[in-house]
Amino acid sequence: MTTTTIQRKWHTTAEVAEMLDFGLSKTKMLVLTGEIRSVKVGRNRRILPEWVDEYVGRVVSQVEEAA
Repeated sequence: MTTTTIQRKWHTTAEVAEMLDFGLSKTKMLVLTGEIRSVKVGRNRRILPEWVDEYVGRVVSQVEEAA
């Protein structure tokens, strides 16, 4: 018998806040302003892992350009 682990396809805003070590309010604002892309599923926002990576990449690029 094999066990299959299902990888999560997307994250909640709270999970993303924890991943980025940001407060929930800041993360929600980044989502609402479109800085971090998201989709609305019912009443909840969901964020794909690659969208978090895109945000981090943009922030790093801005820091490198400013240096």
